[in-house]
Amino acid sequence: MEQFEWLRNYIPQNEQEEKDKQVMLNFTEKFDNLFTRENDIAHFTASAWVVNPERTKVLMIYHNIYQSWAWTGGHADGETDLLKVAVKELKEETGVEKVTVISEEPFSIEVLCVNGHEKRGKYVSSHLHFNVTFLLEVTEEEMLRCKPDENSGVKWCCLKDVEKLSSEPWMNERIYRKLNGRLNM
Repeated sequence: MEQFEWLRNYIPQNEQEEKDKQVMLNFTEKFDNLFTRENDIAHFTASAWVVNPERTKVLMIYHNIYQSWAWTGGHADGETDLLKVAVKELKEETGVEKVTVISEEPFSIEVLCVNGHEKRGKYVSSHLHFNVTFLLEVTEEEMLRCKPDENSGVKWCCLKDVEKLSSEPWMNERIYRKLNGRLNM
Protein backbone atom coordinates (compact mmCIF):
# COMPACT_ATOMS: atom_id res chain seq x y z
CA MET A 1 0.00 0.00 0.00
CA GLU A 2 1.31 3.38 -0.97
CA GLN A 3 2.53 5.51 1.93
CA PHE A 4 -0.16 8.21 1.62
CA GLU A 5 -3.04 6.08 0.35
CA TRP A 6 -4.84 6.63 3.67
CA LEU A 7 -4.71 10.40 3.10
CA ARG A 8 -5.97 10.15 -0.47
CA ASN A 9 -8.84 7.97 0.77
CA TYR A 10 -9.72 10.22 3.71
CA ILE A 11 -13.19 11.77 3.25
CA PRO A 12 -13.15 15.35 4.54
CA GLN A 13 -16.04 16.26 6.81
CA ASN A 14 -15.93 20.03 6.30
CA GLU A 15 -14.26 22.80 4.31
CA GLN A 16 -11.30 23.04 6.72
CA GLU A 17 -10.49 19.37 6.16
CA GLU A 18 -10.95 19.64 2.38
CA LYS A 19 -8.44 22.50 2.17
CA ASP A 20 -6.04 20.93 4.68
CA LYS A 21 -6.10 17.59 2.84
CA GLN A 22 -5.09 19.35 -0.37
CA VAL A 23 -2.21 21.16 1.37
CA MET A 24 -1.00 17.87 2.86
CA LEU A 25 -1.24 16.03 -0.47
CA ASN A 26 0.63 18.83 -2.24
CA PHE A 27 3.49 18.54 0.26
CA THR A 28 3.62 14.75 -0.05
CA GLU A 29 4.35 15.20 -3.76
CA LYS A 30 7.21 17.63 -3.10
CA PHE A 31 8.94 16.35 0.04
CA ASP A 32 10.05 12.94 1.20
CA ASN A 33 10.92 13.80 4.82
CA LEU A 34 7.50 14.74 6.16
CA PHE A 35 7.68 12.22 9.01
CA THR A 36 10.70 13.87 10.64
CA ARG A 37 11.42 17.26 12.15
CA GLU A 38 14.23 17.58 9.61
CA ASN A 39 11.55 19.16 7.43
CA ASP A 40 11.43 22.48 9.24
CA ILE A 41 8.56 23.81 7.10
CA ALA A 42 6.01 21.08 7.81
CA HIS A 43 5.88 17.55 9.21
CA PHE A 44 3.37 14.95 10.36
CA THR A 45 2.14 14.74 13.93
CA ALA A 46 -0.55 12.63 15.55
CA SER A 47 -3.06 13.52 18.24
CA ALA A 48 -5.68 11.63 20.19
CA TRP A 49 -9.19 12.66 21.15
CA VAL A 50 -9.39 10.51 24.26
CA VAL A 51 -12.86 9.82 25.59
CA ASN A 52 -14.28 7.78 28.46
CA PRO A 53 -16.46 4.75 27.57
CA GLU A 54 -19.65 6.80 28.09
CA ARG A 55 -18.36 9.47 25.64
CA THR A 56 -19.17 12.22 28.16
CA LYS A 57 -15.60 13.31 28.98
CA VAL A 58 -12.32 13.92 27.23
CA LEU A 59 -8.80 13.58 28.68
CA MET A 60 -6.83 16.83 28.45
CA ILE A 61 -3.30 17.94 29.32
CA TYR A 62 -2.03 21.39 30.26
CA HIS A 63 0.51 21.99 27.51
CA ASN A 64 3.54 23.94 28.76
CA ILE A 65 4.52 25.54 25.42
CA TYR A 66 0.99 26.67 24.49
CA GLN A 67 0.01 27.50 28.08
CA SER A 68 -3.39 25.93 27.48
CA TRP A 69 -5.37 22.78 28.11
CA ALA A 70 -5.13 20.66 24.99
CA TRP A 71 -5.38 17.17 23.50
CA THR A 72 -2.48 14.73 23.63
CA GLY A 73 -0.15 14.18 20.71
CA GLY A 74 3.25 14.65 19.21
CA HIS A 75 5.72 14.31 16.37
CA ALA A 76 6.02 11.22 14.18
CA ASP A 77 9.84 11.37 14.46
CA GLY A 78 10.28 8.91 11.59
CA GLU A 79 7.35 6.63 12.46
CA THR A 80 4.90 6.35 9.55
CA ASP A 81 2.19 4.58 11.59
CA LEU A 82 0.46 7.66 12.98
CA LEU A 83 -2.00 5.66 15.09
CA LYS A 84 1.00 4.14 16.86
CA VAL A 85 2.35 7.67 17.43
CA ALA A 86 -0.98 8.88 18.88
CA VAL A 87 -1.15 5.95 21.33
CA LYS A 88 2.52 6.32 22.33
CA GLU A 89 2.12 10.06 22.97
CA LEU A 90 -1.07 9.52 24.98
CA LYS A 91 0.68 7.02 27.24
CA GLU A 92 3.80 9.18 27.64
CA GLU A 93 1.89 12.40 28.36
CA THR A 94 -0.74 11.03 30.74
CA GLY A 95 0.62 7.82 32.25
CA VAL A 96 -2.36 5.73 31.13
CA GLU A 97 -1.59 2.12 30.30
CA LYS A 98 -4.73 0.55 28.83
CA VAL A 99 -5.96 2.23 25.65
CA THR A 100 -8.79 1.11 23.38
CA VAL A 101 -8.56 2.16 19.74
CA ILE A 102 -12.08 3.06 18.60
CA SER A 103 -11.07 3.09 14.93
CA GLU A 104 -7.79 2.66 13.09
CA GLU A 105 -9.00 5.26 10.59
CA PRO A 106 -8.27 8.94 11.25
CA PHE A 107 -10.98 10.73 13.22
CA SER A 108 -9.94 14.08 11.71
CA ILE A 109 -7.11 15.85 9.93
CA GLU A 110 -5.86 19.40 10.31
CA VAL A 111 -2.98 21.67 9.38
CA LEU A 112 -1.85 23.40 12.57
CA CYS A 113 0.33 26.51 12.73
CA VAL A 114 3.05 26.33 15.37
CA ASN A 115 4.58 29.62 16.45
CA GLY A 116 8.30 29.85 17.05
CA HIS A 117 9.26 28.81 20.58
CA GLU A 118 12.03 27.56 22.85
CA LYS A 119 12.27 23.81 23.42
CA ARG A 120 14.96 22.26 25.57
CA GLY A 121 17.00 25.46 25.39
CA LYS A 122 16.89 25.79 21.59
CA TYR A 123 14.79 28.00 19.36
CA VAL A 124 12.32 26.21 17.05
CA SER A 125 11.13 28.30 14.08
CA SER A 126 7.47 28.65 13.22
CA HIS A 127 6.24 25.74 11.10
CA LEU A 128 3.22 23.57 10.24
CA HIS A 129 2.03 20.33 11.77
CA PHE A 130 0.16 18.03 9.39
CA ASN A 131 -1.88 16.53 12.20
CA VAL A 132 -3.91 13.33 12.12
CA THR A 133 -6.27 12.77 15.04
CA PHE A 134 -7.44 9.35 16.23
CA LEU A 135 -10.37 8.52 18.52
CA LEU A 136 -9.18 6.56 21.56
CA GLU A 137 -10.88 5.38 24.72
CA VAL A 138 -9.55 5.16 28.27
CA THR A 139 -11.42 4.43 31.50
CA GLU A 140 -11.50 7.10 34.19
CA GLU A 141 -10.03 4.59 36.64
CA GLU A 142 -6.62 4.80 34.94
CA MET A 143 -3.94 6.49 37.05
CA LEU A 144 -2.91 9.85 35.57
CA ARG A 145 0.44 11.62 35.79
CA CYS A 146 2.13 14.57 34.09
CA LYS A 147 5.16 14.52 31.82
CA PRO A 148 6.84 17.60 33.35
CA ASP A 149 8.97 18.49 30.33
CA GLU A 150 5.79 18.79 28.22
CA ASN A 151 2.77 19.30 30.46
CA SER A 152 1.89 20.38 33.96
CA GLY A 153 -1.60 18.94 34.29
CA VAL A 154 -3.71 15.96 33.22
CA LYS A 155 -7.44 15.71 33.84
CA TRP A 156 -10.79 14.57 32.57
CA CYS A 157 -13.20 17.27 31.50
CA CYS A 158 -16.83 17.21 30.40
CA LEU A 159 -17.23 17.61 26.65
CA LYS A 160 -19.26 20.78 27.14
CA ASP A 161 -16.40 22.34 29.14
CA VAL A 162 -13.55 21.77 26.65
CA GLU A 163 -13.94 25.19 25.06
CA LYS A 164 -13.98 26.91 28.47
CA LEU A 165 -10.85 25.07 29.53
CA SER A 166 -8.72 25.70 26.43
CA SER A 167 -7.40 29.23 26.01
CA GLU A 168 -6.77 28.83 22.26
CA PRO A 169 -9.73 30.35 20.34
CA TRP A 170 -8.84 28.87 16.94
CA MET A 171 -8.39 25.37 18.40
CA ASN A 172 -11.74 25.68 20.17
CA GLU A 173 -13.62 26.94 17.13
CA ARG A 174 -12.07 24.80 14.41
CA ILE A 175 -10.81 21.65 16.09
CA TYR A 176 -12.25 20.82 19.51
CA ARG A 177 -15.79 21.80 18.51
CA LYS A 178 -15.43 19.64 15.37
CA LEU A 179 -14.17 16.64 17.35
CA ASN A 180 -16.93 16.88 19.95
CA GLY A 181 -19.52 17.23 17.19
CA ARG A 182 -18.29 14.01 15.57
CA LEU A 183 -18.82 12.12 18.80
CA ASN A 184 -22.54 12.83 18.47
CA MET A 185 -22.75 11.51 14.91
